[in-house]
This record gives sequence, C-alpha cells and structure tokens, in this order.
Amino acid sequence: MSRFSRCIAPFLLMASLPLAAAPAVTPPLHAQFLPADDLQLRAEVPEQQQLMLVTSYSVVVGSQRQSNQQPIPVTSPLLVRLKGKPMSQGATVRQVLISFDGESKSLKKPVFDSKTRTLNLSYPASQYRVIMDLLRNDTVYVQFLTYANGHIWADLHTGSVRAR
Repeated sequence: MSRFSRCIAPFLLMASLPLAAAPAVTPPLHAQFLPADDLQLRAEVPEQQQLMLVTSYSVVVGSQRQSNQQPIPVTSPLLVRLKGKPMSQGATVRQVLISFDGESKSLKKPVFDSKTRTLNLSYPASQYRVIMDLLRNDTVYVQFLTYANGHIWADLHTGSVRAR
C-alpha cells in the first residue's frame, strides 16, 4: 500500500459511513418553551423560525369613527408594538404588532410579513394584562414557527426565571 493510500484510507472510510451516524437536526431555539405536542403537529423540523428578543414596546389605544356608514360605528382598537432584535439563525423579524380582540369567537392566525419584517399576532382582550405584566417585569421573547403541514405556532415567553 502506497503512502498516499495509507493517508487517504481513513478519510474514505469516514466518507463511506452511513448518514444515520450524522448528528440529528437540532430543534428550534427556545423549543423548551413550547407546550407538549400531544397531536404531533410539531413533529417535523420547522420550515421557518423567527425568534426575537423584545427590547422596547409601546401601547396604542385608538378611537375610530367611520362617518360614512349608518349607523355610525365607533371602534377603539388596542395595539401593542414590540421592537427587538432577531435571535435565531436566518431570523429577520424586527417588530411585532399585537392586536386585542374582545368580540370575535376566533382569532386571526399569526402572520409574518417578510417585506416589513413584522409579525402580526392577535390575542383575546383578556390577555392584555398578562402580556403587559410580562413586558414590565421580565425579559420577553417572541417566537414564530411554521411547519410543512400548515401548523403555525406563535408565542410570547420569558426566559427561565428563578422563583423568589
């Protein structure tokens, strides 16, 4: 066996090993904050993950009256705008708009707009206080995951916090 063959043999052996020996695909960052997946909706690796650390927020309480309709509807939208920095590989999210709905029986699905780098979330009005408490008292992350089966997951969560 030539000297070249002896040097290259270990590399050829490594290259011939089955791919199953390769390391498994890593789960998304912050996977530990996801609830149990009893229905196996998140069994696959997500197609997209947007993970953002919230650095600032603002609250907008609007008043809107559309005078060209009869009867004249008056609405008061409540919106929380979160700004932050992307944390996951490939993430481009820069802001999150949270709207609160006190009337609908179903919420709009989470949507990420890659052009504006904005994630739109909708929560029931009853969650406003919970979200504001998180923002005031803890480090908050926003997570958005999409899967090939059409499943979408979005959440706001804190990091691990020590009990007092």
